[in-house]
Amino acid sequence: MVRPEKIAEVELLTEKLRMSEGLVLADFTGLNVAEISEFRSRCREKGVEFRVVKNRLARRAAAEAECQEIETFLQGPTGIAFGLESAVEPAKVVIDFAKDHEQMVVKGGYLDGKLLDSAEVEALSKIPGREELLSMLMRTMQGPTTGVVGCLSGVMRNLVGVLDAVAKEKAEAA
Repeated sequence: MVRPEKIAEVELLTEKLRMSEGLVLADFTGLNVAEISEFRSRCREKGVEFRVVKNRLARRAAAEAECQEIETFLQGPTGIAFGLESAVEPAKVVIDFAKDHEQMVVKGGYLDGKLLDSAEVEALSKIPGREELLSMLMRTMQGPTTGVVGCLSGVMRNLVGVLDAVAKEKAEAA
């Protein structure tokens, strides 16, 4: 008999899988409650949602969301970091946390209908995030403008210098 809580969990996971820009699956065995809380806090700061899932329910949700490929990672204790705002942030958060906590093991990821192994997830984590890319774009766009402003201010400064010299010359002649 199917329990309503399980149906609700499958529906929730299906929705998250469909809405996610990207996701990372990890084994968190060996982390204590404080470390998991710290990890969840880091996730929230970056707009990532981390859920511990029952593999059987996650398989059903993956089938409904048409991303059955992730079933290869659904063995043993599994947590999924959902990137609801960015495809890169789940990888960044999980990889960053795994550097400090060797118990966190990246199983793999899923991005644009493609499975990623742990090495690809690590490579994805090195891509600049949205805010970083926007700031790089703004710096690039400001470069020429700053150069033009500097050039024009130099011309104005030289013009003022020439006019000042002409005024002094006329004052001396008079």
